[in-house]
Amino acid sequence: MTAPIMPKSDAAELIVAARIRQGLKWSEIAERIDAPLVWTVAALLGQHPVPAEKAAVVVEVLGLGEGVAESLTRQPTRIADDAVATDPTIYRFHEALAVYGPALKELIHEEFGDGIMSAINFKVDVARRADPDGDRVVVTFDGKFLDYRW
Repeated sequence: MTAPIMPKSDAAELIVAARIRQGLKWSEIAERIDAPLVWTVAALLGQHPVPAEKAAVVVEVLGLGEGVAESLTRQPTRIADDAVATDPTIYRFHEALAVYGPALKELIHEEFGDGIMSAINFKVDVARRADPDGDRVVVTFDGKFLDYRW
């Protein structure tokens, strides 16, 4: 009988543990697989399929088995996780979008017309900006505008 493919959540736990134990930064892994940083972290946490050649590099760098590489290449099931949404950092993103989402929607429509920002043709970045009142977290969402015209 063939063994089942490791769940993406199990692979993610092994990746996080190996990264921490080896003292590697996410940016070092992203550099090794020649992929954007935020995409790399999301993919290794199970939110994107990873091309086989990149998955092979990840498991080599982290000293993990073929089962992890196989899991990484699989298409994820993307669902909202209520437990994750209660994490204070993630919750603040939900809160910010609850407060500013309607205003952002209005401004996007005013500037571009009737449509949406793609989350498929999408880039995201996070950076630190020094500020005398305390460092700032700068998150940039860069999505293609998709017009609703038919």
